[in-house]
Amino acid sequence: MEKPIVSLRGIRKTFWRGKESVKVLQGLDLEVPKGSFEALMGPSGSGKSTLLNLIAGLDRPSEGTVEVASSQLHAMSDTALANWRSRTIGFIFQSYNLLPVLTALQNVELPLLLTKLSSGERKKRAQTALRVVGLEERVNHFPRQLSGGQEQRVAIARALVTDPQIIVADEPTGDLDRQSADDVLALLEKLNKEFGKTIFMVTHDPAAAERATIIRRLNKGTLT
Repeated sequence: MEKPIVSLRGIRKTFWRGKESVKVLQGLDLEVPKGSFEALMGPSGSGKSTLLNLIAGLDRPSEGTVEVASSQLHAMSDTALANWRSRTIGFIFQSYNLLPVLTALQNVELPLLLTKLSSGERKKRAQTALRVVGLEERVNHFPRQLSGGQEQRVAIARALVTDPQIIVADEPTGDLDRQSADDVLALLEKLNKEFGKTIFMVTHDPAAAERATIIRRLNKGTLT
């Protein structure tokens, strides 16, 4: 049996509002097999984004252990965690978070500025990522010149450009019409099946969840 790429044990997450504690995750265990495409569903406030942020190393648990891609995230320093994230995780959000003053190519290239690659190699990698998402003809377009679906594909190319092991997606189709959403989901399926990327996606959309190989549900801080 291959070791799971994500292993969470006894996870509790509590936020504080002044002196009042808000328990978001309560004793949660989770294993994600390498190469799977998982969808996480649940009502608003159930802790979906919190769980996603723990897997991505954007947050730390109040209790419990988080092991992702053979690294113990709960035990890492902030600097080590930032370096780990830049190598291991690709992020896709509901809002595309593209910089309006940069072209599609320049937006995709951004994560590579933290690497030791030459400018030529960075450009080549960004072009490859845009080709994978079907936007090779749009490399010099600015975000305002693209449709919402195209902007999200640029964001996916940016998530891909560092060749991460895991892609975390938080409501990636939330702002898109049905056709654009289907195009983005087809692209995520391709990344999973053809490129072997592990994908963990939070979604409210049952049609999006159906594209995943595993659907999990989170309710009141526990997985069902």
